[in-house]
Amino acid sequence: MKRSIAVIAMSAVLLTSYTTMQEQVSAASSTAQNVRIGHIENGVNLRDKPSVSSNVIGFLKKGSDVTILERSSDYFYKIHSQDGTVGYVSASDKYISVGGSVRVPDGGGQGATGVVVYGVNLRNQPSTAGKILGMLDKGTKVSIIEKSNDYFYKVLTESGTSGYVSTSEKYLETSGNVSGSAPPPAPNPAPAPVPSPGNSNQSKIAQVIEAGKKYLGTPYEFGSDRGNTATFDCSDLVRQAYRDALGIVLPADSRKQGTWIRDNGTAVYDIGGLKAGDLVFFMSYKGYSASAYQGVDPNSERITHVAIYLGGGQLLHTYSSKSGGVRIDKLDGSWEHRFLYGGSVLK
Repeated sequence: MKRSIAVIAMSAVLLTSYTTMQEQVSAASSTAQNVRIGHIENGVNLRDKPSVSSNVIGFLKKGSDVTILERSSDYFYKIHSQDGTVGYVSASDKYISVGGSVRVPDGGGQGATGVVVYGVNLRNQPSTAGKILGMLDKGTKVSIIEKSNDYFYKVLTESGTSGYVSTSEKYLETSGNVSGSAPPPAPNPAPAPVPSPGNSNQSKIAQVIEAGKKYLGTPYEFGSDRGNTATFDCSDLVRQAYRDALGIVLPADSRKQGTWIRDNGTAVYDIGGLKAGDLVFFMSYKGYSASAYQGVDPNSERITHVAIYLGGGQLLHTYSSKSGGVRIDKLDGSWEHRFLYGGSVLK
């Protein structure tokens, strides 16, 4: 009798232990994220509802990746874009190809997370030479997959995009244990030559122009949301290009940008004196003839448009939906007549 009771008691202990282990395994599994990625094959509208009659809230460019949230119908996916927008896109394989689910540990399996405390670039490699995939705004939450080296974390954003961000506390506040080990000590490099200010600025301007050109074709929207890159107005585009490339945050509208140039640099009133990367400011359209603009005081005339000067008489800008969004135009005709002044953001 006593032996039977002992066996029953032991069985109960074993069953309890097994149940506890199963719960722990289940809990550990729940810390992983299932991420299903879609790849945009051709530019497609992002809509607010799963219907072709719904409002277009953005445009996803060819080559961008999105997170698939659900298959809403035979014709639409609900997705999360890289800039954080949730909406609906066509399920046609002409526009999107969908891969399988990818199981990504939350914080490298150790619960490490981060919160962006100052806007930081997300790159495709753990190096400042890596291509910029986008800007993570203040308050953005990420899962830290690993510490790739002393200077970069590999992270996963809430939209399902993975990339690398600076480990500096200036940009990211972390919690939890971060996996990854420090790389072997690097050999002492040879002293680098000190670049002249001119050469240094040329490199920076090239980065700004490249950052701006990647938005070619992005739709125009007056008063566009400064928190995403789905649409731009003129001052938003200029601001985003400098922020992406150099981390410089300019004022949010063209008139304040014009004042900023005059207060912080040297205004250029002659088109022939403009340099690549300069901001160029314009007044309202008064007609195609030069005579319509005679007697204008460039310092008191109201600024209504801003562009980035590319050099060679070309502008990178955006000014209307009908014009096709972000585009490159020649600085001639009415643009030449409307010109007020320009100037460099860099000193």
